[in-house]
Amino acid sequence: MRHLIITLFCLTSFACTKAPLPPNIHGDYVVLLHGIARSSSHMESLETYLHHQGFDVINLDYPSTKHDLQTLIQGVHEDLSTRLVLDKPTHFVGYSMGGLLVRAIAHKYPPQNRARVVQLAPPNHGSEVADFIQNNWLYKKIYGPAGQQLTTDTDLSNLLGEVNYELGIIAGSRSIDPISSFILPGRDDGKVTIASSKLDGMKDHIIVAATHTFFPSNKTVHRQTAHFLKHGTFQEHKNK
Repeated sequence: MRHLIITLFCLTSFACTKAPLPPNIHGDYVVLLHGIARSSSHMESLETYLHHQGFDVINLDYPSTKHDLQTLIQGVHEDLSTRLVLDKPTHFVGYSMGGLLVRAIAHKYPPQNRARVVQLAPPNHGSEVADFIQNNWLYKKIYGPAGQQLTTDTDLSNLLGEVNYELGIIAGSRSIDPISSFILPGRDDGKVTIASSKLDGMKDHIIVAATHTFFPSNKTVHRQTAHFLKHGTFQEHKNK
């Protein structure tokens, strides 16, 4: 049973490399951060959508399984310091564990010019699935040091800080992983519960009918992300 859960938990996506989008130099920056054991290709459909909405999108790759969260945050910041060359607002969108990274960056390196932050299916209070398999050798091998920090008993409060910026959170309510959903208490997306996504200080929170694995390619997620980045709120939505 544990091996089956690990197999389902460790789904990764592979996509062909596409030609880079031309920069929208007059639009705000939006930095996209993928989840653990993923790559920027997993965020490409969201990247394209936000580009067509007029944003100057930076879809960043980072070695999510090689280091702990502290090291990853520093590495992302150093990478961005060479890419954010124009004086304009910089928004952040993070998927899954990438949502934790954007919180940490917003805390340690506050966004300028009232920029906004969106988290997609974030394990803000950890995941019970990670609790269940954290000691398994395959999970450790695939997810590395950061994977050990995704449990519900890991205290990341000093790293992530308080929410003193405009934060919108999108959670999912659909699952294609019945075993993980059996472990998770309450409504979930197959990896993270809706309750775990919520944070004190968030400006808005919305629930969409999306599964964790396919969250970044969900069209409703695309629309809601763009709306929050532009207006600081989500659109009214029937799946709340």
